[in-house]
Formats: sequence, structure tokens, C-alpha cells
Amino acid sequence: GLNRQLFLPTIALIEERLEVVRVAGPEDHRLGRLRSARTWFAPLGPEAAAGFDALWRDLTDGAAETDEAVETAGRRERFDRTVGGFLRADFTRLCGTALGPQDYLAIARRFHTAFLENVPRLGPEKRNEARRLVTLIDALYEARTKLIVLADAEPEALYPAGDGAFEFERTVSRLQEMRSAAYLGAAH
Repeated sequence: GLNRQLFLPTIALIEERLEVVRVAGPEDHRLGRLRSARTWFAPLGPEAAAGFDALWRDLTDGAAETDEAVETAGRRERFDRTVGGFLRADFTRLCGTALGPQDYLAIARRFHTAFLENVPRLGPEKRNEARRLVTLIDALYEARTKLIVLADAEPEALYPAGDGAFEFERTVSRLQEMRSAAYLGAAH
């Protein structure tokens, strides 16, 4: 960098007089906290929202949120609540708009942990949102992205009837697995 030659003696002095401990690595140690944390908050209400918010603050160490764009298929999708590898997004933002598999794959590649809030119970009139939720969960699951959810119900009660409800059962199974210690301990 700028004036590197002036800083090199300082680096040598640090290495000579101090014990250098490497803390960087492929594992984000904050995610280890997830193994013992609750990752599904339901039903929607003040208590569940408070727990969801507290986990967000804990895992992001209270860092300032930024907005970030994720590029996919020549488009840019902006997300206004990100901290490093953490994304916090509303269900309507991710599943109530015209996003597709490529968008969800780009999100899963970019973020190691997704906080999905305000997931409603879905009925037959919300089959498109349910289909997008299935696609989102598939992308996150395949990428081993951690998922924390604030929802109106447990996974099995989110989409009990309607076009594609039978297929949604596989998503319920994935959502249950994504809550397990084994899944949460796996690398992204």
C-alpha cells in the first residue's frame, strides 16, 4: 500500500516482540452461537419479534447495517439490511416480488446467513409466494446457508392447502433440517 516501505519495520517489530495469533479463517465463529440458539420464531408477535431481533443483534455484533446489491442475470437486487455475510429481509421482499431461482442462488452464494421475517400463513390465493418460498429454501439449503425465520406458524402449518401443498412438504422437511445442530454446524 501507500508508503509500505515505511511501515515494514513496524511489522517486523510486532512479529519480534509480540505473539501473533491468527484469527482469520474460513469459519465465522459467531455462527457457532447458532447451534444453541433458537432459529425459528413463531407465532408472529412481540415476544417472537424480540427474540428474532436479539439474535440479529447478537450475531452481527450490533454492527451498522448497510445496503448491498446482488447481481444476477444482468440485474441488481438491492437489500437494505446487510452486515457482512448476514442478510435480513422481509418475506414480501423475497417471495412477494418477481424473483426467481437465479436471484435466490445469487443471494445464497453471497450471504452465509439469512434472516427471513414476517413469513405469513399461506393459502391457495398465495400459491405464487409459496412457490417462491420453496425455490428460496431450495437455494439456501443447497448452499448450506443458515436460516433464521420469524413466521406466523411452524413450517408444517405455513402452506397446508393449495396448489403445490403436497410438494411443499419437502420444503417443510428442509426447514426442519435447517434448524438442526448438524446443519447449523456445516460450512457454507
